[in-house]
Amino acid sequence: MSAPLKDLFDAARYRQTAAQLAALHPRFDAVRFLTHALDGLADRELLARMHRTAEAFHLALPVPFTEQLAVLRAHLPQIGHGFVAIWPCAHVANHGIDHPATALEALRLFTRFGSAEFAIRPFITRDTTSTLAVLRRWADDPDEHVRRLASEGSRPRLPWGGNLPALIADPSPTLPILTALRADPSLYVRKSVANHLNDITKNHPELVLDFVSTWDRTDARTAWIVRHALRTLIKRGHPRALAMLGAGAVPKLEAQFKVSPARLTLGCTLVLTARLTSTHARAQSLIVDYVVHYARPGGGSAAKVFKWKQLSLAAGETVTLSKRQVIRDFSTRRHHPGRHRVELQINGRRLAAGGFSLSE
Repeated sequence: MSAPLKDLFDAARYRQTAAQLAALHPRFDAVRFLTHALDGLADRELLARMHRTAEAFHLALPVPFTEQLAVLRAHLPQIGHGFVAIWPCAHVANHGIDHPATALEALRLFTRFGSAEFAIRPFITRDTTSTLAVLRRWADDPDEHVRRLASEGSRPRLPWGGNLPALIADPSPTLPILTALRADPSLYVRKSVANHLNDITKNHPELVLDFVSTWDRTDARTAWIVRHALRTLIKRGHPRALAMLGAGAVPKLEAQFKVSPARLTLGCTLVLTARLTSTHARAQSLIVDYVVHYARPGGGSAAKVFKWKQLSLAAGETVTLSKRQVIRDFSTRRHHPGRHRVELQINGRRLAAGGFSLSE
């Protein structure tokens, strides 16, 4: 079993960090840094440890902000881990808000070592127009980490980063950034653009569909972004999104769907098998998903749609699909005993169903 992520910030890491920072500036107080960072360490989770590190650094080096930045620039290459290297960005967010030009330039440099996607958001909240103008320029940066930050940092709903209510209400200010990145050569950047657009679909589906309908989807990079950006709408069976991906027609086929085993416990593997036979005279584009209705305490259920496969089925062709899923608890999903209905969804339509019972 792998160590918890919070252990990236353990006592050994702090001692090493203190020694490295002390070597970079004569006024750095290693004892004060360690005292603050290690006090209550066992009770803090990952993000709390990251922010505590930034606090400890600020307390241990009481010099002007620009002088602190110089030390952090020298320290970042020493860190050697992308997530640990986020704490210098947190320091910039905490203490650079009144120095936006200096702070944003620091984040542009720092994000190459540890993403500044969380740290950029207070600047967006404080001055949306000016900060997004900077991010639009970053969308043309030669470094893929900087280009990704332009999209990821301005996402309306960033996991772990909180929401940006103004951009949830009106996402149009970020659209020029996404336009600039619509055919980015980096998959790292394209994933962010797709996730950004998917965020917007949750409140403004038609805006996103209108927006991407003007893009050149003959470019494979752009087509990839559009396909992944519309994933939530596809799971919901949105007719226009399905049509945009060529799967808007009602599927004409015979579907056999098997869910096994009929009974299982946590840690066991659920196996889904779908046998699809076309009854159409022409080829069909199919987006195949499955829906698990998770049993809830008290007898209710909560549905979750999972992606399965996108394929073209020729006239009269038969294809067999198989999917395996381990039934285990996550921090975001806890399973409860009871009957779980499972449905086969193709082009947004529920065509067949089965189920399994989960026992203690």
